[in-house]
Amino acid sequence: MNRLKIFIITGLSGSGKSTALNAFEDAGFFCVDNLPIALLPKFLELPIEIETDIAGIAFGMDIREKRFLPTYTSVLESLKEKGYKFNILFLEANEKVLLERYGLTRRQHPLARDKNLLESIRSERVQLEPLKKEADQIIDTSNLNLHQLKSVLFSFLENAENLLPVKIHVESFGYKYGLPPQADLVIDVRFIPNPYFVPELKSLSGDDESVKRYVLDSPLTQDFLKRYLDLLDYLIPLYEKDGRSNLTISIGCTGGRHRSVTVANEIGEHIERSKRKVKVTHRDVDR
Repeated sequence: MNRLKIFIITGLSGSGKSTALNAFEDAGFFCVDNLPIALLPKFLELPIEIETDIAGIAFGMDIREKRFLPTYTSVLESLKEKGYKFNILFLEANEKVLLERYGLTRRQHPLARDKNLLESIRSERVQLEPLKKEADQIIDTSNLNLHQLKSVLFSFLENAENLLPVKIHVESFGYKYGLPPQADLVIDVRFIPNPYFVPELKSLSGDDESVKRYVLDSPLTQDFLKRYLDLLDYLIPLYEKDGRSNLTISIGCTGGRHRSVTVANEIGEHIERSKRKVKVTHRDVDR
């Protein structure tokens, strides 16, 4: 497991650590929140298979765990000696913003047992200062909303080894049966010449070679595919940069049996050539 990329996400309470963990999870990381620091070596000794669909492991660790501050240095140093590499991501925000966030959530600060909220925030900041100095990356979330924070985090992760690309689902469908509710991008290919009106092709589907050739040999289809695939080549990296983990592209024709099936297959093959994960399904091909 010491070949996996490992992040420690920490920082001030209320600074957005839960949002950060969610972003890492969307990026393909296995995430564990509030793991006691003493259990970290044992966790890393578990025989977890290093699979291609795991980008790394992210641990949420902070002052909620009483032994974290006194022991994190010795624990991490001992693990580094064993060959583990860590990236420490520290999140913070100014006092005014932290007070506002706690006012909205009405949650209790971890140090609030014998202090008021402002005293707790200030005490935590002082206690975490040594850890902040050791951080590989510090992010001030004071002026960031949830979407902006996720965007910053994904920009930070862009150069991470094994970062997973967006998982893409290409689906054909028939408009006569309704739009797919999960679609992110929808394209209507009913302008392409329809094999349904060719007697020898009517009973076949877009998976059959004769239908495929009929659809793809049309200059209209060729021009469309060139333009649309260029658009997807432009859009998909932008969706990845924005932190999207899944993308559904729906291709529709009248019945979902001929044109949309062939075009969906072509789009799937094109995306697969870019080394991205893609699944192609045909919702209405057998109706």
